[in-house]
Amino acid sequence: MTGTVFINGRFLTQPMSGVQRYAQEIVTALDVLAGEAALAQRFVLLTPPGARPLDLRHIATRAVGTRGGHLWDQRDFARASRTGTALCLAASGPVLKKRQVVVIHDASVQRHPEFFGKPYVLLHTLLDQLLARRATIATVSEFSRGELADVLPLAARDIVVAPNGAEHLAIAPDAGVVERLGLTRGGYFLTLGNLTANKNLAVALRALARLTPGSAKLVAVGRLDRAVFGNAGLPEPGPDVLLPGRLDDAEVAGLMQGARALIFPSIYEGFGIPPLEAFVNGCPVLASTAPAVQEVCGPAADYFEPHDDATLAALMRMLLDDADGALRRDRLDKARDRVARYSWRNSARILADACARVAAA
Repeated sequence: MTGTVFINGRFLTQPMSGVQRYAQEIVTALDVLAGEAALAQRFVLLTPPGARPLDLRHIATRAVGTRGGHLWDQRDFARASRTGTALCLAASGPVLKKRQVVVIHDASVQRHPEFFGKPYVLLHTLLDQLLARRATIATVSEFSRGELADVLPLAARDIVVAPNGAEHLAIAPDAGVVERLGLTRGGYFLTLGNLTANKNLAVALRALARLTPGSAKLVAVGRLDRAVFGNAGLPEPGPDVLLPGRLDDAEVAGLMQGARALIFPSIYEGFGIPPLEAFVNGCPVLASTAPAVQEVCGPAADYFEPHDDATLAALMRMLLDDADGALRRDRLDKARDRVARYSWRNSARILADACARVAAA
């Protein structure tokens, strides 16, 4: 099966975050392209045992091996994909395989090792370097292309750019989630993420504390536990902070459509999907000046430096004072252009073409 592309499905054993979302949506888009006979090669999804299922109609799925984690990549997936080309979408792949395309989403391990444990940094620094010597590297933004070219190092022209999309959240929203959480439309700001230092929830909490008490709430969706706030160095959440935990896509869409704005305060991103998801759902964005976020959002977002809670608070007041909605309409008019630039289908096509080039070479 030399004309086959074997997709690394280990992401289906991992908790859902931006990387896993990327992998899932790219595979789903490839499945649609396969159904349209628009792919030059056959695609097969290989997974470790016990992986969660992905509803595919045209791409076969096969569980292989007995291991999990990186050992599965290096032994089981490497062996099962040896006769074809590999497509690895979640920043890992077999280091000895030449015929493969590996998506490394950013250079956060190299640029901000303080965000990770030392063993993780050592492993992924070595893994990235080994993959760069053999595989074709892809990434998700022009910013990340420049970052990876610098740290690996590689020629930027040799790195494929296949960005994220946001069509997955253009869905029927669960509008009832606003009432279930005791909220009012337009009376709250929204964040998505977890307690990692990079996601920088602290600046949003400090900005909220600068507002008049009771003037707005902050809904922080994700793997957040009030009990660990102190250990994470975060301010104690006050009565205007809601922590609903992880929500499904329809609930997130419902919250976005009712929010005054999404706050996206990340210190470092390779792309940043939530702002695009917000735009799709008619939600303005207040974003940090992380370069990749500015690349994605352009003039459609309002920006603050990642640790500048005073400026973020001023932007929050600006939107709260937007009584006639003129500011909101202006930002969302600009957002339509940003959304039109990105789609999972286009990026799946880019990666399929990269696999075809690798196979031909």
